[in-house]
Amino acid sequence: MSTRKLVIGNWKMTGTRARVRSFADTVCPVLPELERCEAVVCVPFPLLSIAQAAWKATALRLGAQDCSGAPEGPSTGDVSADMIAECGTRHVIVGHSERRAGHRESDGEVAAKARRVLDAGMTPIACIGETAEQRDENRTEAVLRQQVLQLARVLKRDMGSVILAYEPLWAIGSGDSAAVAMIEEVHEFIERVITFHGVQDAAVMRTVYGGSVHPRNAASILARERVGGVLVGGASQRADDFLEICKAAARCAAESLP
Repeated sequence: MSTRKLVIGNWKMTGTRARVRSFADTVCPVLPELERCEAVVCVPFPLLSIAQAAWKATALRLGAQDCSGAPEGPSTGDVSADMIAECGTRHVIVGHSERRAGHRESDGEVAAKARRVLDAGMTPIACIGETAEQRDENRTEAVLRQQVLQLARVLKRDMGSVILAYEPLWAIGSGDSAAVAMIEEVHEFIERVITFHGVQDAAVMRTVYGGSVHPRNAASILARERVGGVLVGGASQRADDFLEICKAAARCAAESLP
């Protein structure tokens, strides 16, 4: 398991050219001091080239929020992984809960997108998680197992190159994250699935938590040994908040060293 914590920002459908530049002015000068933190920010497609130019040669990595499951062709409005890679993008979110719910993306479609991202030389951030109804019916483990194994069936030996993001759908945008103890239990369960099914060596997999992460709760989440980082939504759109979460990540990673 990495000795560095990962902080992934997801700007969702927000952002301007001016915000990209001001974000760089605030965040990029400080990141080199946070040796135990890796920072990625995923911006909307129109801002990819702008962010690449503004953040180039800094410690801040660029990510996209989605891609097509097809390589190219008659898919009007979609953007291929190869196109995204040409923007200097290193990470791509696939299967975010808002895509699964709003666009009815299946586990198979999410896995196909992750495959395209890997084939384009980038790292997929594959989101998994249960709905409130599934949680109330005690189906969390069954849902997560199915989502992880579908990824494994498609990616096979490349599964270790994926970042898994556990984001319970009921916590997204609610302002309330899952309880820290529950986050730890779920991450432990994901490790057991990976190990039991021979998907990959759990020690090389990185699993992060997403769901109403903000500066007030980031440290308590990141302090958990099995939590490799956080996927941050609204708070990542505010440079000062994002930076505070990165600082918390660096501290927690340093404190976990033997």
